Amino acid sequence: MSTTERPRILVVGGGYVGLYAARRILKKMRYAEATVTVVDPRSYMTYQPFLPEAAAGSISPRHVVVPLRRVLPGAEVLTGRVVHIDQERKVATVRPLVGESYELPFDYLVVALGAVSRTFPIPGLAETGIGMKGVEEAIGLRNHVLEQLDKAESTNDAELRRKALTFVFVGGGFAGAETIGEVEDLARDACKYYPSISRDDMRFILVDAADKILPEVGPELGKWGLRHLQQRGIEVYLGTSLESCVDGRVVLKNGLEADTNTLVWTAGVKPNPVLREYGLPLGPRGHVDTLPTLQVKGMDGVWAAGDNAQVPDLAVGEGAWCPPNAQHALRQAKVLGDNVISGMRGFPQQEYKHTNKGAVAGLGLHKGVAMINLGPFKLKLKGRLAWYMHRGYHGMAVPTFNRKIRVLADWTLAMFLKREVVSLGAMESPRDEFYQAAKPPTPVAKPAEVKEPAKAS
Repeated sequence: MSTTERPRILVVGGGYVGLYAARRILKKMRYAEATVTVVDPRSYMTYQPFLPEAAAGSISPRHVVVPLRRVLPGAEVLTGRVVHIDQERKVATVRPLVGESYELPFDYLVVALGAVSRTFPIPGLAETGIGMKGVEEAIGLRNHVLEQLDKAESTNDAELRRKALTFVFVGGGFAGAETIGEVEDLARDACKYYPSISRDDMRFILVDAADKILPEVGPELGKWGLRHLQQRGIEVYLGTSLESCVDGRVVLKNGLEADTNTLVWTAGVKPNPVLREYGLPLGPRGHVDTLPTLQVKGMDGVWAAGDNAQVPDLAVGEGAWCPPNAQHALRQAKVLGDNVISGMRGFPQQEYKHTNKGAVAGLGLHKGVAMINLGPFKLKLKGRLAWYMHRGYHGMAVPTFNRKIRVLADWTLAMFLKREVVSLGAMESPRDEFYQAAKPPTPVAKPAEVKEPAKAS
């Protein structure tokens, strides 16, 4: 960490908003006008719309992330967490990955923490569930699913086999529907290499408390998506919820019970709870309360955007808030960056207003839904054409030209080469084998000597 006499712009969070806002500020800033400091527990930004494809092996996990230091060469990037902010003193407390926490003074603050998985106190969820918010979870899910096929192929125990081949997904929004679609595709392809396993042996279950899936694309396409998943043999239970999952025993509110080794949780997100330690005004659901200019209400020199912010949606009308998606995050970040520069120079702030362009979702290879807003008309697509729209949009939206080319190369190679179905489950504990080889041998206890009875004299 460097010290400087220049004003410091502290960007808390290196996700979509944090990355793009910092890039915008660096681009618009005069030479040595300020120091831009980005703090995040990870040294990279994750493009979350590609996580389902990374879990299915359609995209290399390395191409889903963007290294912050590489794309922000003019910024100071600190790997750690901002655990507290004193707004009166304008000081943030940073907890680095190693070492003691320290205080970092700032002049301007950008809050871009994003969101975390929204969970409930369900028995067994913390011990059993797999999230889908980070690339680590996507890699882990892929390895885990393929490992279950390995287990099922290698056992004669019917109960263990049934448990390994049952996959439960909770949440029917974009993340849940896309993930189950991609993972089902992966498992369907992989089982060709397992002589004793067919698709009919596998059981995929999708659960949602709402009465529909994919609400982002509208009721018509949502119903088509539901029928499509059901035609692929996926059981979909709507209007119900998960009651418990202790030791892999899944119990739903509708009475259904199933044993599984795989429970994927994608039932929505919530603002990062650490926001309560930042001294900011929060909305009823824990979001930072902002003005249309992305300035935090009642505070000077503080801005927020993205999933952790409650941003008025001027394009919809009074009382509406911008939904937490990449489409808004990208555009909010640019307006926020411009407003930070304007705020430093004493110029007026610009209001954020964006008309929703639609939504796209991929449900596996060559399958998807898309709703495109064309002024007063809505173009609704499904199947292969919607899948092309999904890949085209996200291929253009993924940050940096470098990543666009790498993702395109992955997609191009997949047209000619079969999907890789190797599990690298040992990645989760890479030192285990070496430890077993290097640890001192356990001394073996010698058997106690047996004394012969004394002979009678």
